[in-house]
Amino acid sequence: NEDIKSMFSRFTNIINALQALDKTYSNSEMVRKILRCLPRSWMPKVTAIEEAKNLNVLLLEDLIGSLMTNELSMQKKDNDEEKEKKKKKTVALKSSLIEDSEDDDDDEELALITRKFKKFLASKKKFGGKPNKKIYQKGEPSKIEEIICFECNKPGHYKSDCPRLKKKDLLKKKKKKAMITTWDDSDESSSDEDSFEEVAQIALIVLEEEEEEESDEVAYDELVLIVEKYSSMIASLKKMVKTLVNENEELKSINLAKEDNSNEIEVDLLENKVA
Repeated sequence: NEDIKSMFSRFTNIINALQALDKTYSNSEMVRKILRCLPRSWMPKVTAIEEAKNLNVLLLEDLIGSLMTNELSMQKKDNDEEKEKKKKKTVALKSSLIEDSEDDDDDEELALITRKFKKFLASKKKFGGKPNKKIYQKGEPSKIEEIICFECNKPGHYKSDCPRLKKKDLLKKKKKKAMITTWDDSDESSSDEDSFEEVAQIALIVLEEEEEEESDEVAYDELVLIVEKYSSMIASLKKMVKTLVNENEELKSINLAKEDNSNEIEVDLLENKVA
């Protein structure tokens, strides 16, 4: 961490002490000793001087002047880099705070949408049965399509004309008829055939109603599973995007540092060649 001025002052004291002991060094020897004692961070500058200058004729004062000039340049670059790092840290902190805030907002919105969708499906299942399958064109609804049956929740007819209600009425009539025919002994063969047909019709109506209820439950459960699945997928994808953004920023910083180092070496070489 010693600067060039302090180093040269200490070097001069050592040389003077050696001269008092009748040990002398030539100018070129002192130049080479100073270049060899410089730290590793000065290696680009040392290489540039060795390639651009003749060390046998290079004056010690010129070498010290060149080293002090380079030292000032390095200090300026270090200060600029420190300021740039602080600036990047500030920007990164602000960016991370904004991203965290946006992530929290997105998570809250996603959770709110999921809850509302589940409530909507639950209300449909509780009150509305299965949803209507018919699609209406906007601006062209007919009067019949606007009518909703309060029995089956389907459009196009009143409750009095509902096929499901008619099936129920038919079922009741068939049950009554079946009870009457079981007590009728006058026509046994005809009664058996009617009972068989009635039982078949009753079973068909019951099966149709059970299939409709099962399809409603299956559709609701499938929609809930789909919502939960895609909610978790969206959350994982957002985390992945955030990680990739951070990695991209780190790679940019590394590339900038490499470019600065390469440019510094090229500038030193050009300065020495011009000098």
